[in-house]
Parts: sequence; C-alpha cells; structure tokens
Amino acid sequence: MELISIIGDAARKAGAIMLEGVKSRREVFAKDGHANFVTSYDKKVQDFLFQTLGSAIPEAHFLGEENGKDTFSGEDTKGLTFVIDPIDGTSNFMKGLFPSVTSIGLLKDGAPYLGVVYCPYADQLFSAEKGKGAFENGKQIHTSKAPLKESLVTMGTGPYYEGLPEKAFRQAALYMDRCIDIRRSGSAAFDLCMVAAGHTGLYFEPLIQLWDYCAGALICTEAGGTVTGYDGRPLPFNGPSSVVAASEGVAKEKGYLPEQATD
Repeated sequence: MELISIIGDAARKAGAIMLEGVKSRREVFAKDGHANFVTSYDKKVQDFLFQTLGSAIPEAHFLGEENGKDTFSGEDTKGLTFVIDPIDGTSNFMKGLFPSVTSIGLLKDGAPYLGVVYCPYADQLFSAEKGKGAFENGKQIHTSKAPLKESLVTMGTGPYYEGLPEKAFRQAALYMDRCIDIRRSGSAAFDLCMVAAGHTGLYFEPLIQLWDYCAGALICTEAGGTVTGYDGRPLPFNGPSSVVAASEGVAKEKGYLPEQATD
C-alpha cells in the first residue's frame, strides 16, 4: 500500500474515534492560554495515530499537539517526521459544532512531503503529496480563480495569545469591503482545505502552531494556492507562524496579505 493510502486509512480510523467521542462523555482539561482546551479524545486519537503510523513507518519521528512539544529538535529535521493534530477544532468538538478534523502532516528532511486532513462528519478526506496535486476523496481539487471581491474569506483569531484577536479583527474589518463576507470555522486545517477546494479565496490567522498548518498548507499549495506568513515569506515548517493562504485568483491581486491590508 502506498504511504499516502496508509496515512489516509489511519486518518479515517481516527475520525471514527472522534465520532465515538461525540456521543460519549468527554473529559475536558485546560491548557495554557485563554480558552485553550484538550479532551480525553484528543489524547485517545493521538495515541492511536502514533501507534498506528509508528508501526507502519517505524523510522519516523513524531511531533503532536498533545505530547507537549511544539518545536523541532535536531533529529526532527532529518528523515521522516509526522506532525499531528489529533483534533483540530477541539472547542467545536466539545460543543458539538462542526467542523473539527484530524490533521496529519509528514515532513521529509524538514520539508513538507505528504498531508492528510480528514473531517469525519462529512466524510471529507483531503490529501496531497509533494508535486502530485491535491485531492478530496480521490478527486483532484484546485483553488478558485475568482478575485477577492467574489470570494469568501475565512479567519482565525489566535485566541490563545494576548493581543492577537484584536489584531485579527482589525484586519477582518479591512477585508469586509473587499470580499463577499467573512467566516470563522474554528479549525485552521479545515480552513486551508477550503481554500484548496475552491470554496473560499483567502484564509488568515496571526499565529498558529506547526501541527495546525503542516498538512493543510501542503494541500492548499498543491491545489494551486499560495501559502505564506503575513510577511509573504515561506512558512518555516519548524514551529509556530502567522499564516495566510490565497487562492490562485486572490494571489494575483496586490495588497491581499493581512499586513498590507492594515497599512
């Protein structure tokens, strides 16, 4: 079985565990930062993925949201490294709102190589392999060619970091007159896939962790999107970063980056 298929199969099984959690009692724990939570199912899904993918690719390293490690060590930049967010959109998951997704990125020598994002509620499996395009449930997807004025924009607020939500909402206000409307899903990985699939034209957030963007950024790029930091530079893929993802149509326009919109 190809590696992308192994990862996709693991993501679907992780999604089944998530669906169990929707109907079951979920213990909730607070983490550092405002309204930053983890549930017993975040840990359950991550343990499953670490075990399953570790058995399939024993030489790989692992970086996951729930193992207390958010930046690379030296060994993580060599060979294969899985970067996993077991449930991206935990607050949605806690409250029975959707979407929340499982995000699995695979880096090769520190660079994006494979990405899978799975939303179990709608059975949407987004996937990409470097240089081979992006897919939703096996069908190739592309970003939209529509300009910003004909596009929806999605945003994240960086809610765990003091001062960032205010900055994000100032930027959102400046986009309002330039797009159809603005949405906030609560899942960065899902928002990146929505740009990839052509449903939205732009996504921005002032700061997210590597596991939030690792898989989705590759999927969006392979679908024809442009994914950078707020300064327009490539994402670091070794730790937290601001992120802006633009469709093919929006990326052609001047001033689409959030920092430019603030000027």
